[in-house]
Amino acid sequence: MKLSTTGITSFLCAIALAACAGGGSDPAGAGSGTGSGAGGSGDGADASAMPMGTSHADASAPDHSGGGTDGGSTIDAGPPTAAACFKNLTGAKQGPDYDQFHPTILPSCLGTHHQNITGVQRVVFLGDSITTGTPPTSPTQFYRTLVSEAMVKKFGAIPVDDCSAWGARFDDLLIGKGEIAKCFPNAVDTRHTLVVMTNGGNDIAAWAKDQLDAPTALAAADDAILKMEDAMHWLKDPVRFPNGVDVVLSNVYEYTDTSGKLDSCAAASISGLKGSWPQGAGAVVHFEEQIMRVAVQTNIDVVFLFEDFCGHGYERTDTSLQCYRGASTPLWFDATCYHPNPDGHAEVARLFKAVIDG
Repeated sequence: MKLSTTGITSFLCAIALAACAGGGSDPAGAGSGTGSGAGGSGDGADASAMPMGTSHADASAPDHSGGGTDGGSTIDAGPPTAAACFKNLTGAKQGPDYDQFHPTILPSCLGTHHQNITGVQRVVFLGDSITTGTPPTSPTQFYRTLVSEAMVKKFGAIPVDDCSAWGARFDDLLIGKGEIAKCFPNAVDTRHTLVVMTNGGNDIAAWAKDQLDAPTALAAADDAILKMEDAMHWLKDPVRFPNGVDVVLSNVYEYTDTSGKLDSCAAASISGLKGSWPQGAGAVVHFEEQIMRVAVQTNIDVVFLFEDFCGHGYERTDTSLQCYRGASTPLWFDATCYHPNPDGHAEVARLFKAVIDG
């Protein structure tokens, strides 16, 4: 999947919505809190710049009607490549080259498989508002709640802690809001811990909101990745955690289904968004690729949230878009535009559980 900047501008407009939505402390308002990633991990993936694939690929034949969560096939002949996984919905808008880092990808194409997650004694949630959860979705429907319940069922009555925060960025893991320090206050922790997070979207949103020029945006992306990398190395330190830490995080999704139509969600007008941010396209693509690089090098796992949610946004009925999945495809975003609705949270939980189960 060679990168192409064709059509990138349209989605980068959508990032600005996340910028207005992010950083707030009142998730109840339209565009408040932050939607970082898929639930994760990011408030503004560059939909126009990413591989328009799905998490339900059949490497042999495109099928825009669905797959993965929507009943598509998986790849059976050994671990697939990202290019094979996301072939179904590839088209004019291409994206990051994940395969350059040689990740090991689950046959389901839902995420990577770099860790064998067993014997977990504690679960910790880090990251942004998608992980924290936001109204109007009920706390019982947050993906964090659903994953917590599944982990207790899987590993027994283990402690589950949440140090995620609205508006969080990668620099809030070790510094800023100090999420890691809150959940890991001791010099040594002997419990085998599973860390789950969505992050990175608020970083992208901030760059878009500030309309950074291309070189400045690229430098900001590298700085954010350095913060992420530092945090992953901290969590993987065998001296600090002699029995190990497994980490699973998501990449970044968006609500326009690659159309870049900000007004496809009514709350966009409340946020007062205007214009676009084409100069940041390269930085966003680079950022997405570097998240995968860090995942491979530090032996953590990535959930393909963007690829799975593409086609479940506010332009999901547009048959001309690469992510179109059919007339009856459900919406997975809430009225704030960027956070998941209950169905979306259920899907985020399904993805994380699939990657954790391996």
